Amino acid sequence: MAVRLTRRVTFSSGHRYWLPSLSPQENKSLFGPWASPYNHGHNYVLDVTVEGEVDPFNGMVVNIKWIDDILKDRILSEFDQKSINDEIPYFKDKSPSLENLMPYIASRLQDLPARLVALRLEETELFYGEWTPDTMTLTRTYEFAAAHRLHDPHISEAENQALFGKCNNPAGHGHNYIVEVTVTGKPDEQTGMMADLGTIDTIVEELVVDRYDHKNFNCDLPEFEGQNPTSEVIVLQIFKTLEGKLPAKLARVRLHENARNMFEVSAG
Repeated sequence: MAVRLTRRVTFSSGHRYWLPSLSPQENKSLFGPWASPYNHGHNYVLDVTVEGEVDPFNGMVVNIKWIDDILKDRILSEFDQKSINDEIPYFKDKSPSLENLMPYIASRLQDLPARLVALRLEETELFYGEWTPDTMTLTRTYEFAAAHRLHDPHISEAENQALFGKCNNPAGHGHNYIVEVTVTGKPDEQTGMMADLGTIDTIVEELVVDRYDHKNFNCDLPEFEGQNPTSEVIVLQIFKTLEGKLPAKLARVRLHENARNMFEVSAG
């Protein structure tokens, strides 16, 4: 039986969305608000996941030190404290988007001593990408505060208390919800991006964040009328609301109710 192992490394790099082959106006038209001839930087977080059988003698899938040595040699030495556009030849004429960075990093790790099965590359706390040999996704993160009461009108008060406990409080209770919206698609050859993040932000903020923020799911939102607004119901509704409305295919919605509870809906 195969076991997966994930190793995390971090590096700091500068980059810019500006192609030297294009005029300033063409760059601004292509990259919009992100266009600039000057670098900006990120503290990237890279998770590398490998898979393999457990060695019956040493009990390991692979020696983590071997993984670390390869990551230091091929990724950290190339990216850390570097300008991606200027110091990595592959990106001389390609935008350093997550969509371009992840396949490039994967290509540098194809001969690991265990099978590479996934990468997760975080550019900021609110934006990360995921790569597998078959798929690539981007995820944006949002937050809103809202209240709800869990209550089933078809059962008794005592049964509601037994079923929902404190969540059945008659005056309701609130959460600072975290929503992750994940899209997938084919990156544009020039921009290296699968979708305009600004457009995604505008749509999610209008249809979800602004609509739900500081609202009561039981009282203020018609789409939840007649439903018990559990986080399962809420995440399903968010997925239905966003499906077909984003500039890339909606792949997944995750709803974090608190630090311990997370709910997820993925495209079929």
